[in-house]
Amino acid sequence: MTSLTKAPPKRFIMLSLLLRWEWLLVLLIIVACFVNASLSRYFLDVDNLFDMTFNFMEKSLVALPMTFIIISGNIDLSVASNLAMSAVIMATAFQSGLNIWLAVLLGLCIGTIGGLINGLLVSRLRLPALAVTLGTYALYRGVAFVLLGDLVVKGFPDSFIYIGQGNVLNTPVPVPLLLFSVMAVVFGLVLHRTAFGRLIYAIGNNEEACRYSGVAVNRIKVIIFALSGFMSALAGVIMTARFGSVRPNIAAGLELDVITAVVLGGVDIFGGQGSILGVVLALFLMGITRFGMSLKNVPGQVQSTLIGFLLILAILLPQLLRRFALRSRG
Repeated sequence: MTSLTKAPPKRFIMLSLLLRWEWLLVLLIIVACFVNASLSRYFLDVDNLFDMTFNFMEKSLVALPMTFIIISGNIDLSVASNLAMSAVIMATAFQSGLNIWLAVLLGLCIGTIGGLINGLLVSRLRLPALAVTLGTYALYRGVAFVLLGDLVVKGFPDSFIYIGQGNVLNTPVPVPLLLFSVMAVVFGLVLHRTAFGRLIYAIGNNEEACRYSGVAVNRIKVIIFALSGFMSALAGVIMTARFGSVRPNIAAGLELDVITAVVLGGVDIFGGQGSILGVVLALFLMGITRFGMSLKNVPGQVQSTLIGFLLILAILLPQLLRRFALRSRG
């Protein structure tokens, strides 16, 4: 008796594994490290490599919930503005005499509420996430400017500054890197090992089918947008501690870097596909690339051009690899 379906050949299975986007990102990281090391002898210094991570940990924290949102077929353009609003409210509360840690808690609550508003508008009113978050992108940033204007808040206590500038015990590991590592593991487990994560993929693949199947689509959307707001506020706390001050224009343009990292990490911009591991690798690839170019005093415009090229590559290459894999299978 013959089987009705032909099993894929072993060479196709091996090819599929080798062509996984995560492996290509690892290869790009190795190439970037090799090039940077050849251009500057300071690149491979252990302290420099750890210190490099200070520059992109805030966007890395925001990229984790953004992965959930884009896999679900949505987007959040308000993350940087929410970060600024939360940081400004936290700073002004501290300046008014509130204990710094109570001010931090207030900032986290404000950021979560900002994300919750996005989620409710997208889910309950069925408004496009692009339009909603474009509106709150302007609204939240406007709130930051209304509250602070052209002023700068500084004078934070050393215990607060430590979470943005300090190292773990007597090691070269920065506190923000440790925080991000813990959060990445948590987000990875939720996305890849829980029913909640599987539902996020399902919504991104076919939202209407999920609704007809009884999936609480609206509730899941509200949760992931609120989570995005919370992580934006947390990134605002870390960024404020790292700079030691707050301005209303803090983190301007950060949302573009976050979306770039998520898409570069292999997350399908149309939803339904992607992994936390790929996003983490993309974040480090971008960080290593920018750090290496900074050591050689490469202008920021050139750095942005290269990152843009990597983004286009991230969009085009998977399509070409799928076509190649299908031809090999045939």
